Amino acid sequence: MPSISIWEKESFFEQQDIIITGSGFVGLWSALKLKELNPLAKITILERGLIPSGASTRNAGFSCFGSPSELLQDVAKMGEQKTFELVNLRYQGLMQIRQYFSQDTIQYDAAGGYECFTPASTDWQQCEEGLQWLNNRLQSITGLTDTFTIADDKLGQFGFNGFNHLIENKLEGGLHSGKTVQALLQKIQGMGVQVLTGITVTSFEKQNGLITLHTDKQLSFCCRQLLLCTNAFTRQLLPQTDIIPARGQVLVTGPIDGCKLKGTFHFDQGYYYFRNLGNRLLLGGARNKAFEAEETTVMETSQPVQDELERFARTHILPGIAFTITHRWSGIMAMGSEKLPIVKMIEPGIFCCVRMSGMGVALAPVVAGQVASLMQQAQ
Repeated sequence: MPSISIWEKESFFEQQDIIITGSGFVGLWSALKLKELNPLAKITILERGLIPSGASTRNAGFSCFGSPSELLQDVAKMGEQKTFELVNLRYQGLMQIRQYFSQDTIQYDAAGGYECFTPASTDWQQCEEGLQWLNNRLQSITGLTDTFTIADDKLGQFGFNGFNHLIENKLEGGLHSGKTVQALLQKIQGMGVQVLTGITVTSFEKQNGLITLHTDKQLSFCCRQLLLCTNAFTRQLLPQTDIIPARGQVLVTGPIDGCKLKGTFHFDQGYYYFRNLGNRLLLGGARNKAFEAEETTVMETSQPVQDELERFARTHILPGIAFTITHRWSGIMAMGSEKLPIVKMIEPGIFCCVRMSGMGVALAPVVAGQVASLMQQAQ
């Protein structure tokens, strides 16, 4: 690393009020919320990739808060209180995104969403029997008497094979994850937030009320408050954090003549998810076919999961239709012993906002506001 000029030192590398590690959705929204609370705060975000490197720009671009089978499964595992607390966080976050950014800016597509079932689906009976109860609980969150409705009459319009039931959620939509990240970057940079990429924080230490961050670039950064927004990669800095990495894999086809798909779709408690990108198919998931292998921070896709996604597309989504696959990628999500995010002060001056459980798009605006308030109160 060449020596740093005085101009660089006194502009890019001066002591900061706040340093945020990670420029994914949570890091970007946190910077925005912190600036709204204190416009004069000096804030720098450090990002290890050239662009966000976890899941924010590597997801499926769903604007959703959970399918019926997923929510009912969460109630069984987490209890009613935590489940609907989490749903409310997701829903409020999605509303905030649309308040901050126009539909054109983030390419929001309010096409609605569906959960699909096959005759072999073990969740259908539970969903059918529990739908009214679920809608009653959701009414205080969404304002609708029927957030979810059975929509079997629409099965024929999408060209599916092997699905015999649909449940619709008109509140769902899709967005362009990359455009959303760009919009957030432009907004916070306009507020004076500095974003430095290609820098990995390797460790940090606290001394005399200041926090020093060491990096892989022979550069050190100094701040009064540190916020870790590294989600699935947080254990590299906080080894005891309750986080399990989970790789989510995606594929996209080339254009499909006469594509009937329109909207966002879920299957098997949300472990499979697909949507249209214009006249192309985006399909992701299937990590439940190889849970242990997919608990990894390795970004490369794996053949078994990609093969399963292709099989699912040929069998159920595009039966008898020839297609080519033009894109494959994966993103790393952060799971744990429960789905609620970790938003807390680790010790005075050091905070974290992590573990989005695959719903970072929806959760980020709200949890960012929570951690920003926590940091403001701790000053």
